[in-house]
Amino acid sequence: MFWTLQHIVFIVALVGYTLATAYTDTFRWKIPNKLTIPFFVLGLVYQTVFWGLGSWNGLLDSHGLIDGLMGFGLGFGMYFVLWIVAGGGGGDVKLMGSLGAWMGFKLTFWLIITSLVMVVIDGIVVTMFKAMTMGMKRFKKQHLATGKVDAKGKPIFAKETHSEKRKRRILPFAVPVAMAVWLVMLTNAAGVIKGGQLGPAKVQQQPQVETTE
Repeated sequence: MFWTLQHIVFIVALVGYTLATAYTDTFRWKIPNKLTIPFFVLGLVYQTVFWGLGSWNGLLDSHGLIDGLMGFGLGFGMYFVLWIVAGGGGGDVKLMGSLGAWMGFKLTFWLIITSLVMVVIDGIVVTMFKAMTMGMKRFKKQHLATGKVDAKGKPIFAKETHSEKRKRRILPFAVPVAMAVWLVMLTNAAGVIKGGQLGPAKVQQQPQVETTE
């Protein structure tokens, strides 16, 4: 495969961004707006510069600014609904929206599926590891209840503080998302996912010259 400037910009941007958000979500417990909002804007700039305003060939075969906006709408909208229904962090919603602006509708669709699978797999692995290293009693106290008990040792299910919620979190959301982004990029570059941002380079059609015999 011939790598173009567009491919290189896309890979470097997404790898750098996902590493940065995974770091902040792991060690600072948040994904700041100063990362997500500029990356969203840069995603629209990237789409416009390399693909133009857009070419519409259906939801799963489009490029350009239109595709970036659709990818943002899919990523942000899907996780906004999950945030409203199941709770979570607003930074997670903005993370998926900003990634969607770069990846477009098709790759964002695959990212959502892959990220959900990675969350389940990573969650199971981390849960088993913590349960074995901490012991089941300590693990259940920290992650399955608030950790507060009454005089008889029974759990008190009181409203948790922000710091208590942090202690109960099994895995930062940005970590499995980063893994999912890398996996989607790899499969797209390998041709498993057709088209997309890492598919064949955009070919400029040469004007046909009529020849006379």
